[in-house]
Order: sequence, then C-alpha cells, then structure tokens
Amino acid sequence: MSKAPEADLTGWTSAPFTGGGYTHDVYRKGEGPGVVLIPEMPGLTPQVLALGNHLVDNGFTVAAPSLFGTPGARVGPGMLGTLVRGCVTREFAAFATSKDRPVAHFLRALARDLNDKTPGKGVGVIGECFTGGFALAAAVDDSVLAPVLSQPSLPLPITPGRRRDPGLSEGELDVIEKRAAEDGLCAIGLRFSADQMVPGERFKTLKDRLGAAFEVIQIDSGPGNPGGFGRMAHSVLTGELREVDGQPAYEARKRVVEFLKERLAA
Repeated sequence: MSKAPEADLTGWTSAPFTGGGYTHDVYRKGEGPGVVLIPEMPGLTPQVLALGNHLVDNGFTVAAPSLFGTPGARVGPGMLGTLVRGCVTREFAAFATSKDRPVAHFLRALARDLNDKTPGKGVGVIGECFTGGFALAAAVDDSVLAPVLSQPSLPLPITPGRRRDPGLSEGELDVIEKRAAEDGLCAIGLRFSADQMVPGERFKTLKDRLGAAFEVIQIDSGPGNPGGFGRMAHSVLTGELREVDGQPAYEARKRVVEFLKERLAA
C-alpha cells in the first residue's frame, strides 16, 4: 500500500528569526516566490518536510518556522507532550475564542521578511491543523496574498461557540474581509467532511464573511466514500495524501500549488 510522501532535512538551512516578541528557528529552502509553511503537530515531521520539498520543486522559496517539536523527527510517543505544551502556551491560545494570537504577529513579521527576500507580488502562507487558522491571521499583513488553511483546528472545538469560531479575532477578520472586498485577497480552506476536529461550522463562518474569496475544498470522508478515507482522516496535504492521480488529497495539493502560482506570480 502506498504511503504519504516523506523527506528529511537535506538541503534545508536553519537560522533563528525574531518577530512579534518571539524567536523561533526557521528552515529555508528553494528559489522563487515565498511561501511560509507552518507545521502541524508535532512539528516539522518528514511528511511536512515532503510538502515543503514539493513546493520547492514547484518553484517556491519555503520558510518553515519550527514552532514546536524536534525538526525532522517522526510522529511518535512524544507527540502527546508536544500537543499538551502547545495547548497551554500563551503564544497559541488554543482554547480562546475571537483571539488575536501572539503567534500571528511572529508569522506576519516572517512573511514580511520573506517577501523582502523573494521575487513575486507577495507571499503565501500555509497553516495545518493546530496552525491552520494562523495562515489567515497572517494575511492581516499586506505581504500575504495567498493564505491556505488546511484542516484548521483552533480553537479546539469543544463547545458550539468554538466550533463556529474562525480561529482569529474579530478585528483581524474585519481586516481580512476588507482586503477580500477591496484588494482581491483570496484564501483556500481544506477539510475532510467527517473531521470533528475541523467542524463545518468554522468554514461556514468564514464563507459567510468572505463569500467567493474563500474557496472551500471539502473531501468526502463519510461512510463508503470513494477515496477510501477512514472516519479519522484529518491531514489533507500530508498524512492522507498519496501521489496517485485522482486521489482526492493529491488533487487538493495540485489546486493549492496552482493557487499559489496564480496569486504570487510576478
């Protein structure tokens, strides 16, 4: 049976970057327009690095901040500890609703820095799972032209209000809404239909506010779905992806790359 693509840290360079009052190591690779790739839990795993390499192969410069975990390490028993630490860290505010999360300020600074160092009209930002909503929050900054929210899971959807919450503050969403209406900002959101960590109500909130500027890619993961996904299917661009034409997650990744090229081309 085929597996999700994986890669190691070969060819990536690392240096600390400070922004918004926080410092994290940032791994960089590639040439061309910039894309900030925010890792999912538990960090810059081989699957996340494979996604980064795929973006590099498609002509992008990728900057991947190490916000948690050990870069290059596989998912293992330590993941639970990393998740717990992430949930209680003020930087991520995992349970807060309508929250301006401190990590968003770090990511905006990183996006501006990447934009200054790369060609193209601006940069893309991809967030995944725990960091999915951070991609849209980063688009408060004008340097971000292509936010991609892959299975955005914060705030953790343990109440109806948190299920509806878009993962950023009302003030940030107001700016995004204005940019969408006046500047043509567009975003993509990806989720599996049965994923309880990424409730459909969250995407409805964003669709209601952003309209056609928010493109939704929802992959069927219900009983008997044609893609053969299990009911726990979650990571669209990494764990559930198989590099086979027609596989829904593979086709979703194609659309993300196409979106980035459309939005960032000089």
